[in-house]
Amino acid sequence: MTRIDAKFAALKAEGKKAFVAYVMAGDPDYETSLEVVKGLPAAGVDVIELGLPFTDPMADGSTIQLAGQRALEGGQTLIKTLELARTFREQDDTTPIVLMGYYNPIYSHGVTRFLDDAKAAGIDGLIVVDLPPEEDVELCIPAQEAGLNFIRLATPTTDDKRLPKVMTNTSGFVYYVSITGITGAANAVATDVGPEVARIKAVSDLPVIVGFGIKTPEAAQQIASVADGAVVGSAIVERIANGDSPADVLAFVKTLADGAHSA
Repeated sequence: MTRIDAKFAALKAEGKKAFVAYVMAGDPDYETSLEVVKGLPAAGVDVIELGLPFTDPMADGSTIQLAGQRALEGGQTLIKTLELARTFREQDDTTPIVLMGYYNPIYSHGVTRFLDDAKAAGIDGLIVVDLPPEEDVELCIPAQEAGLNFIRLATPTTDDKRLPKVMTNTSGFVYYVSITGITGAANAVATDVGPEVARIKAVSDLPVIVGFGIKTPEAAQQIASVADGAVVGSAIVERIANGDSPADVLAFVKTLADGAHSA
């Protein structure tokens, strides 16, 4: 059982929904990023999504793209991102960390070496948005064999024929993308999301967490009420981009977590 599996089992036993927060590693610099990540569990975050900066983040809107650029310009690398996770683990051995990004940096690092290094750093799962199920042999299956969850995205365009294929080899949880498009592009609507969550649950026993387009505590509550939890990324990253202090960023995160937990 991974930390992710244990966390969702504990939330289910408590009758609580999950709150997942995304931040870009190294944004706006390593030390500030580390301070924010260290503070996320106390702000109510159940699972941390740690963005791996990449030069061509095709699934992301401008907010996340610019965060990645800031991180890269500040010298953030895959190795430094794993170092950040390792440092976080010195004080927290229970909060799951999911590394979210693209395949190129992992491929460049070397898959076997990456999986060894990620496991040693305390990473629990991977979301690699540009590796479809047809490429499972590349990373998904080796990751599962190494004890890491491989979390897949399902979207409004994932039809009933495609959905079982997407669920194959998926573990930890399913990340449902609530809107068609890039991160931060529109607002999630619970009445649209609810039937899609039910459709996924008809073919999978995994928790379904909904992300994209959730920007307020009210939205987090509404989306979590029709799913197993909510993910917020762009709204948090915007606060960092605006120069908010780590304390102010974490205070905002707490309002979002409280919203999701009240569902």
